[in-house]
Amino acid sequence: MRRVVVKVGSSSLTNAAGEIENPRLEAIAAAALNSGVEIAIVSSGAVAAGAGLLNRGRPRTLPEKQAFAASGQVELMRRWAQAFAPRPVAQFLLSADDIHSRKRFINAKQALMAAFKLNLMPILNENDTVATEELKLGDNDTLSAWVAYLIEADTLLLLTDVDGLYTANPRVDPNAIRLDQVDDINQVLHLAGAAGSARGTGGMQTKLKAAQIASDAGIETIILSGGGEGLARCLRGERVGTRILPTRQTARRGWILHQPARGGIDIDAGARVAVLAGKSLLPSGIGGVRGEFDAGDAVTIHCGEEILGQGISNFRAFDLRRIAGKRSAEIVGILGAQDFEEAVHRDQMGLLRGSDPTTASQSPSRA
Repeated sequence: MRRVVVKVGSSSLTNAAGEIENPRLEAIAAAALNSGVEIAIVSSGAVAAGAGLLNRGRPRTLPEKQAFAASGQVELMRRWAQAFAPRPVAQFLLSADDIHSRKRFINAKQALMAAFKLNLMPILNENDTVATEELKLGDNDTLSAWVAYLIEADTLLLLTDVDGLYTANPRVDPNAIRLDQVDDINQVLHLAGAAGSARGTGGMQTKLKAAQIASDAGIETIILSGGGEGLARCLRGERVGTRILPTRQTARRGWILHQPARGGIDIDAGARVAVLAGKSLLPSGIGGVRGEFDAGDAVTIHCGEEILGQGISNFRAFDLRRIAGKRSAEIVGILGAQDFEEAVHRDQMGLLRGSDPTTASQSPSRA
């Protein structure tokens, strides 16, 4: 492992009463410091820390949760700073806009890379103080996958209270079998369950979603338990938990694949073959346009009922409808001279199946 994201769930930081325990943080910090690996930590626990400070139970409303998180985040960072001392820590609070806006994504990436150069230990969390349900990434499992994109990690470690992915819920099914390795994330998504403990907000469902996001960027995921001891074993190279292998797509294409789609494009059978072979999509292969979107928006690519993936459109929906099915010479007569011919360039496309454009033939490169 060269560079790793470690997502630490609330269940790995708190006791049965939901109280954060310093020895748990210290064990995780010790494993990270002794690993010789560049690490960024995505830490849950802000709301739990806030509940401890306020001497109250879990918040009941969204404004209460935001207030708990606001006070608890300060306490959580104080404890992480103590655990990692004398190495300084750096706090990063991200929101969905920091991920979905390419400009903000790059800004966050540059700040994190600078933190590594300064030998800081990045500690990240979603900005729960201002995030509402419709604006949230969803959970820290999902955030950790995006952080793995940001820092170009080779591995995402999801530290939880379950020692891996099972064929069934091991708490209720004695015949459940732990999977040591998953070669294709899509084959195990049906095994996802809800939150495993009252102290967590996710569960295996959110972990597999995170693994799928990471996989599409070529990042391996390991789901493991054991707190600091389990993390230390994993960072030493021992086989622990469940290892989920990545696909071959690049981080850029993985980012595209998981952006909110603003519309869609319907393509014909010939364009489908070309796109799956890693070629760009030309207007001549387009049969229809769905919804309204601008140039630069993410759109889904359809062939009949099949969704092939997503891409960044070079044209707004209005113009794309005018040139759908047209050849290059005809497009000039309709829209005038353009800086590009492709409706969606191969470098701006993430596929759900078929050939990875990064390994497809370089010529010809257009559909």
